[in-house]
Amino acid sequence: MVRLMLCCAAICFLALFSNISTAAVGQFEGQGDVGDACDIGIPGSASFDAAKNEYRITGSGYNMWFNRDAFYFLYNRLEGDLTMVADINFVGKGKVPHRKAGWIVRQTLDKDSPFIGAIVHGDGLIALQWRPVKGGEMSDDLEILRTVKEPATIKLERHADNYTLSVAPDGKTFQIVGSVTMKLTDPVYAGLVVCSHDVSTAETAVFSNVKLEKQGVVNMKERVLESTLETIAIGTGERKTVYRARRHFEAPNWTPDGKTLVFNGNGLIYTISVEGGLPQLLDTGEAKKCNNDHGISPDGKFLAVSSQHNSDSKSRIYVLPITGGQARLVTPNAPSYWHGWSPDGKTLAYCAGRNNDFDICIIPVNGGEETRLTTTPGLDDGPEYSPDGKYIFFNSERTGLMKIWRMNADGSDQQQVTSDKDYADWFAHPSPDGKGLVFVSYDKSVSGHPANQDVLLRYLPLSGGKPKILTDLFGGQGTMNVPSWSPDSKRVAFVSYQLLPPKCPVLN
Repeated sequence: MVRLMLCCAAICFLALFSNISTAAVGQFEGQGDVGDACDIGIPGSASFDAAKNEYRITGSGYNMWFNRDAFYFLYNRLEGDLTMVADINFVGKGKVPHRKAGWIVRQTLDKDSPFIGAIVHGDGLIALQWRPVKGGEMSDDLEILRTVKEPATIKLERHADNYTLSVAPDGKTFQIVGSVTMKLTDPVYAGLVVCSHDVSTAETAVFSNVKLEKQGVVNMKERVLESTLETIAIGTGERKTVYRARRHFEAPNWTPDGKTLVFNGNGLIYTISVEGGLPQLLDTGEAKKCNNDHGISPDGKFLAVSSQHNSDSKSRIYVLPITGGQARLVTPNAPSYWHGWSPDGKTLAYCAGRNNDFDICIIPVNGGEETRLTTTPGLDDGPEYSPDGKYIFFNSERTGLMKIWRMNADGSDQQQVTSDKDYADWFAHPSPDGKGLVFVSYDKSVSGHPANQDVLLRYLPLSGGKPKILTDLFGGQGTMNVPSWSPDSKRVAFVSYQLLPPKCPVLN
């Protein structure tokens, strides 16, 4: 029996790559089954219809999961930045709901190679899936994604070590789904895959309107920042792009009437319709060096901004009409960074740098003496009132790792809210209905809240339970520093980022 088992294992090993071929199919230079023969079951195949620009791939394979894969692969060996687009449609009903088809970028043709893929499943789920190290376990963002019924147009972008999945349900307008940073060394194998998720079954998918754009190797200093203003549905995780531009902007607020978003860029404040269009510059008087700490009064009539336009370049808080106009100084002490407005409109809460420490302070909106609410050593930041005005939520590193805290509006009874050990949590925003918090989470290894990091947006129900991941993205500083809930508590606004080649085509 032992001898028979060793024999079977040897057959599987010898059969590895048995169907890999350098025969070109369309624009792809290689093809074949990847994985052990005993995990493949039925050899796959691929064909190309040049008149339709359509690839038809049939593949078997037990799965692309755990610590090994088995699938059929059409590939090129490439270097540098890539943009990969295709319409993907399965043929027939299929046997297993999680049969897979999509784009992948893979380090090697080994069965346990690191890879990342934009994968369409037979039940319509579309997700990023990745194995960060050779022989390691897989990860995915299935927990956070909405279901988009195929056929669907998907786009997988590779820019340096960052991979972004976008989906166009209508075949035209791409919405970002998720983004992950993972190190793969050039050259890589990039192309189209099909996996039946069942050794005894072969499944077929049709890939049409296939585009593989190669931007080549790009120096980080040459890359161009692209900012994308988005909203996300709390219930489904559906992301919707409002505005995208190759410049830096940050920190959206949502107006109480639900119609407009307010954000900052290059020291200025802009407004834009929630439905999209072009931003409009808001007159902020002399406050022309606004940072990402700004927000709207509960009645929607005023805007608080934090500006560094004084000669000492330190941030102070100003208030001006929401329609624009001269900014009135509220906090002469500096630095001061606005974060919250009491529900009655009478008090501002902010992060204040005083005596070589940063604490939470409040001040009357019409000016006066500030009151310090926290005194514990270490950074306290991001204060925001609950909608009933009883509490202030904030983030604090007083226990070592940045976490979300809550205190009474007068500063008493300070209690920790989040406690999981894997994340550093920043900028808690209570929903207008008071049912939950949304906040930004970094990996626990990240210090501070820097830009250009993998982060999560998470939602915590205040009735109890664990935080729920809404989406993963490339961002951090500027993503969601300030209140950004829609007035109906169904969506939040945020900004994601990409670092693109200077001549990267815009694919919308």
